[in-house]
Amino acid sequence: MDVTLLGTGAPAGLPRPGCPCANCARALGEDVRTATSLLVDGVLLLDLTPGVALAAARAGRSLGGVRQVLLTHPHDGPALEFPPGLPGPVRLPDGRELTLLSGHRVTAVAMDTPGTGYAVTGPDGGRLLYLPPGGAPAGLADTAPYDLCLLDVAGRPEALARLRAAGAVALTTDVVAVHLDHDVPPGDESRRRLAAAGARAVPDGGTLLVGDFREVPEPPRRTLVLGGARSGKSAEAERRLATFPDVVYAATGGARADDAEWRARVAEHRERRPAGWTTVETTDLLPLLELPDAPPLLVDCLALWLTAAMDEVGAWEGQGWRAALAERTAALVAAVRSTRRRVVLVSNEVGAGVVPGTPAGRRFRDELGRLNAAVAAECEQVLLMTAGCALALRG
Repeated sequence: MDVTLLGTGAPAGLPRPGCPCANCARALGEDVRTATSLLVDGVLLLDLTPGVALAAARAGRSLGGVRQVLLTHPHDGPALEFPPGLPGPVRLPDGRELTLLSGHRVTAVAMDTPGTGYAVTGPDGGRLLYLPPGGAPAGLADTAPYDLCLLDVAGRPEALARLRAAGAVALTTDVVAVHLDHDVPPGDESRRRLAAAGARAVPDGGTLLVGDFREVPEPPRRTLVLGGARSGKSAEAERRLATFPDVVYAATGGARADDAEWRARVAEHRERRPAGWTTVETTDLLPLLELPDAPPLLVDCLALWLTAAMDEVGAWEGQGWRAALAERTAALVAAVRSTRRRVVLVSNEVGAGVVPGTPAGRRFRDELGRLNAAVAAECEQVLLMTAGCALALRG
């Protein structure tokens, strides 16, 4: 079973007509995308979009053999065109099954937003799942992995998390992002974000062979995200795990019940996290890192962990604290090195600013720099966030 992506963009396309934003201005070449539409084996058309006949011609395909046209979502883009000779488009009710004369079997998948997803099994046994823009499956039961999943990874990352939780997406599943819009910068940044989620994008007109082996992007096991205050480091760390289920969020800052401003910061972070995540407020990270076969772990942040560790060994005023602190940091670094979990760690980069005016401040800056370097040495990927932009220092 082969799938030709006649379009891979959001309903309004990319760039959006008349949109002055920077992302639309940078959508050039293969990053120009028309509304998503799939042609399966030349007989099944999923979503009828403007200019679909021309898109098929550009891809070297014909719509003359199409025997079924299925719609996934209420159309909110440019006016639809109905090429002559195509059967009338329909949307299957949730759960309805349809068998084509070609041997393709289609099942309508219920969504949590207006729209319908489609699971297609080809005559050769290949299996694909296609979801509408902005949609995630509702009440998905455990299922065997699909060979190919096409969905709105950028707009609804939790949809991919639900598929992973249900077993519909495995390491061998080719996850392709469609319905791409201007909310994510096109080009290298889009590819970087998708790769971190274990997904990829395909230019308009590309053809995929369902079940064909390819190297699926595998997110790194350990990632360190560095950055200054309000650089976007926490948002980047959360985004990297948004497509995985059952994430554990280790918050190392503590409650600070007497600090209203801190409570507001904590509330802001909590509201941003997916509902299915578990938050653990602790600085005892070793037991979390040592758990085998556990869901992904996000640690935010190492600077606050170090603050607590320096408090406990009396590093601010006392003497003889260095050996005790070195023992704690060495144990943490060793746990990062040996962990079996997927881990994203956040830390502050404080060495590029004004030299602290107190001995305690300079001591903290120096120790955090050493800790960051030691943890970075154990991570496959290290990112530096500046003004919300990610610079890959490694990986």
